[in-house]
Amino acid sequence: MRKWILALVAALSIGAALAATPATVVVLDAENMTCPACGITIKKALEKVLGVAETKVDTRAETVTVAFDSSQTDISAIARAVTEAGFPAKARTGGE
Repeated sequence: MRKWILALVAALSIGAALAATPATVVVLDAENMTCPACGITIKKALEKVLGVAETKVDTRAETVTVAFDSSQTDISAIARAVTEAGFPAKARTGGE
């Protein structure tokens, strides 16, 4: 019983450490988005990028908002994945 409790505590502490990983958010301007299928294509491309936690695609505004772990990936890798999916992308700067 004691081993089971220790294993549970260890698993919970690992989960808490992973959940506490700070996320960086970037907004990308992406070209050529015309329909909901474009958003699906972009989300699938970003699922392959290690460290991407969440993706929101707005086809009307032609933006992609990405939350990611900056210790595993960076903005250029994220923009490259979107661009290679067929939607030339670049990060917004400053207060845009």
